[in-house]
Amino acid sequence: MYKRILEHLNTAILLFSRELKLTYINSAGEILLADSAKHLRGCSAQELFKSSDPAFLMNIKHCFSMEEPLLDKELTLNRMNQSMTVNFSATPMLDKNSVKEVLVEMQQVDNHLRISKEEQQLNQQNTARLLVRGLAHEIKNPLGGVRGAAQLLDLELQDPELKEYTQIIIAESDRLQGLLDKMLGPNKLPNKIPLNIHEVLERVRQLVQVEASSSLMIKCDYDPSIPNIKADKDQLIQAILNITRNAVQALASKGIIIMKTRIHRHLTVGRKFYKLAAKIDIIDNGPGIDGDMINQIFYPMVTGRAEGTGLGLSIAQALVNQHNGMIECSSEPGNTVFSIFLPVELTDEKA
Repeated sequence: MYKRILEHLNTAILLFSRELKLTYINSAGEILLADSAKHLRGCSAQELFKSSDPAFLMNIKHCFSMEEPLLDKELTLNRMNQSMTVNFSATPMLDKNSVKEVLVEMQQVDNHLRISKEEQQLNQQNTARLLVRGLAHEIKNPLGGVRGAAQLLDLELQDPELKEYTQIIIAESDRLQGLLDKMLGPNKLPNKIPLNIHEVLERVRQLVQVEASSSLMIKCDYDPSIPNIKADKDQLIQAILNITRNAVQALASKGIIIMKTRIHRHLTVGRKFYKLAAKIDIIDNGPGIDGDMINQIFYPMVTGRAEGTGLGLSIAQALVNQHNGMIECSSEPGNTVFSIFLPVELTDEKA
């Protein structure tokens, strides 16, 4: 019973013997340390934390010597070339008035900060989307009246030169109507079916390669072990195509784009928890996104290009959100990464 409880905790639990050997680690600990319990058991604390903050090892030794619990915050843990910030606590396990083992708890702090930031971004994007939709609906009604009046006037006019003006009004009204429809975002629910995400990526790769020049190279780094997800193929193609075309434009069709897939464990989107997700990275070696703009790029009508509409990424975000997923972006000169997370196990979700 106790072991089952420990295995289902989101906090990493590690147990060290008096010889500072790891004797137990739960599933959350395996995920945090990016290794299996079978491989980690028997490892020394010195080996586990050799490239991390020295406070990890000092705290465990202190817990044994002083026989009292302690808490340390925001320690840097380095594992498998990845760095993260964790809160650390150690509790002595007494047996006949002596400490035989120390129970260590570690919880990733930057992960909680990331979840909080994601929730804030989702709320801001939803608010912006509602405002844009309200504005678009208000514009569509008088726009329809303008177009209808232009059509009636066109029927009455005999002069070809005057009819040319009414045709311009009709054509521009249609263009604005199309722009408003894009601003309103997806107008239908996704038709979710079991789908191999690599079929979607290959279709996007083919479309982009045909459009781009020979100076653009697209590389693929796929994880074939990713299981099928339930998704709308056309909507995912549109979302990933929007992001990839953005990368092409940033590169001016000269550079490298990498399409990468990996399994991602323990994903939280909008306070919903998923054990497993597919992670799709679209990486380019372009000039990067301006730091002042990176937190706004998913808002409608926000763009860094004079010829852009600022709708591509907003539409991509809306389509991915309809699949219970999310998009993250990190950027520096020479390395811009758009990461799409799509749940594989749709727990708490009606398919």
